[in-house]
Amino acid sequence: MASLEITHVAQIREAKLTFGDLTVLVGPQATGKSIALQFLKLMVDTGNVQDELTKYGLDWSGQLPEFLDIYFGEGMRSIWRSQSTLTWHGKKVDLEQIARRKRKSKEETLFFIPAQRVLTLRDGWPRPFTDYSPGDPFTVREFSEKLRLLVEQEIPPQGILFPQQRKLKKALRSLLAKQLFSKFALSVDRSRSQKRLVLGSDKRPLPYMVWSAGQREFVPLLLGAYWLMPSTRISRRRSLSWVVIEELEMGLHPRAISVVLLLLLDLLWRGYRVCISTHSPQVLEMVWALHRIRKSKGSFQDVLDLFDASGGERPGLQSIAEMSLNKKMQVYYFDANGKVRDISGLDPSSDTRQEAEWGGLSEFSGRANEIVARVTASAHT
Repeated sequence: MASLEITHVAQIREAKLTFGDLTVLVGPQATGKSIALQFLKLMVDTGNVQDELTKYGLDWSGQLPEFLDIYFGEGMRSIWRSQSTLTWHGKKVDLEQIARRKRKSKEETLFFIPAQRVLTLRDGWPRPFTDYSPGDPFTVREFSEKLRLLVEQEIPPQGILFPQQRKLKKALRSLLAKQLFSKFALSVDRSRSQKRLVLGSDKRPLPYMVWSAGQREFVPLLLGAYWLMPSTRISRRRSLSWVVIEELEMGLHPRAISVVLLLLLDLLWRGYRVCISTHSPQVLEMVWALHRIRKSKGSFQDVLDLFDASGGERPGLQSIAEMSLNKKMQVYYFDANGKVRDISGLDPSSDTRQEAEWGGLSEFSGRANEIVARVTASAHT
């Protein structure tokens, strides 16, 4: 299994991550989750990252501080200190050497969907890599460029992006239409000199700025899924084997999050190894429930009940549900003190507070239940 160890980098004092089929990172803001995921991208795709930076005219002159500013974003050179270490697959990594020497480039292996994905659409159209400042994170610029290539080179002649029969399973399209798009279609408006993504019909298109916050957050994520799922007949894009998604729940109603989690399971079904960061207890509730269903020898029917899939959608989701019970899932909590803990058991009775409270995501719910029970008991005495 792939493993990454990070010590004394930015806020992280010590992190030992072993990646499952699905790996979930939780914890408060500014505890190093995104830095860890960006280091994963760098380790998996070192040569490709260097090649992309060079292709767009970015030069770090073989110096590590400059490389860190270019890759992580302006001012991020400070995350690496004299005592910082990075270990990949049990071997210590020499970042100074990576900055000095270009690795042999290869096709991209890890596709990264960043938390800042809403920034990739300007007036409803993906921004090219060169539209960003040199100080913007590489993962944001690269993701934006991929979306631009997708909508400019791979959209159908009629310009309809959703719903589209060749993309996603029919059951998932149905759920997305119900929970995120209602009766609106996502399409390319060609009536102006500048193409743009719109919702609705040709006669009454809704431009980007009047979309709901959830739609603006979700559309880049949907386009990222399109990149990863070339068609219903091709399970995944040729060279890719890893997917990172940061904060997939942003801007979404809990019912919409459930559909996005099914999309996540679809990626696992297609053979991708997936890593996500989240602040949503709903994500951990899914992982916890899948653990318990598997341990109790439950079936795919129980998984479909978990997602409240209706009768018409269940047959199309059966293979995803069956697969989900056979995947290894890891959960790590990034503490504010810099320690990263394995809480994969998600045991509410654990002696370890971080695991019992699911990295703080169930803390408020537990406290609310306790207080309400106490007040209710007091009122009846």
